[in-house]
Amino acid sequence: MIYVSLIVALFASILLTPLVKRLAFRIGAVDAPNYRKVHSRIMPRLGGLAIFLSFLIGLLILRPDSQYIVAIVIGATLIIITGVLDDMYEISAKAKMLGQLAAAGIIVFYGGIQIEFITLPFGGELEFGFLSIPVTILWIIGITNAINLIDGLDGLAAGVSTIALITLSVMAFIMADFFVLAVAALLACSTIGFLFYNFHPAKIFMGDTGALFLGFMIAVLSLLGFKNITMVSFIIPVIMLGVPISDTFFAIVRRVRNKQKWSDPDKSHLHHRLIDIGFSHRQTVLIIYGIAAMFGLFAIIFSMAKIWGAILLVTVILIALELFVEIIGLAGKNYRPLIKLARIFSKTIN
Repeated sequence: MIYVSLIVALFASILLTPLVKRLAFRIGAVDAPNYRKVHSRIMPRLGGLAIFLSFLIGLLILRPDSQYIVAIVIGATLIIITGVLDDMYEISAKAKMLGQLAAAGIIVFYGGIQIEFITLPFGGELEFGFLSIPVTILWIIGITNAINLIDGLDGLAAGVSTIALITLSVMAFIMADFFVLAVAALLACSTIGFLFYNFHPAKIFMGDTGALFLGFMIAVLSLLGFKNITMVSFIIPVIMLGVPISDTFFAIVRRVRNKQKWSDPDKSHLHHRLIDIGFSHRQTVLIIYGIAAMFGLFAIIFSMAKIWGAILLVTVILIALELFVEIIGLAGKNYRPLIKLARIFSKTIN
């Protein structure tokens, strides 16, 4: 039955996306070009609605048996409503945050999904206690917005999300969590169908409807797959989502250094920097796909490594990531602490 639901979700997305495109123009859910956008004409958004509906169709066929499914669907519906309103009326950041808090609250209080503790690598447990609720909500909202922040080029957020969902499916298979495996695979198929229309040159954008929905679902599924486990395993979803998390982190660093509000938009995200360096639109998207796939592979390797091997892998990833960030200027043109340290060390040796 799972294979049937995956195929149906894929083709439902392919068939529904053109209908949603017409709906977007009819209700005014369009994206006008401005100085921060790379497109030069009015584009329909709301594409995330096609992903959501295709996912629901696949879910109705599959009917997975889980105590969490009702909470997930209700939370996702709240996120979709928030995204649709934003795509139509460009609601305030506070209103969007309220919708995300409501959806996260459904997951935590109605669904009972919380990060209660993690087992430390060298013995003992870290109990979150009363902090388990805010930590869980912070995770959901953080990942939801991280996916939203990378939605700046044709097919970028949809492709990166698909890679993360495929990685999540593989991890769920390794851990024999067949609910997470089925739901993540369903969502990946729904997003792949949408990518037929969203890859460069895009005919429709997913909008906040899609970016918020995908971010929310990835956050919740990663919680289900990795909650109440070891510190080492807890890092797996962080590695898996390396592209959106690192882009969000360095965006905050950049804005703090420039004395801007953390929520202020700018044109210095990863995809902007790669385009500024000279890569084309399509090349930039494919490069980021490659980086996302590498992070996904690292997450799978990390899950099978012993403690010291895992620590070594994380160290190498962090150093490589920092060098990449400094070379392309992701945290600001003058942000080069590691490169400066290497030069000082080189001069000292010589």
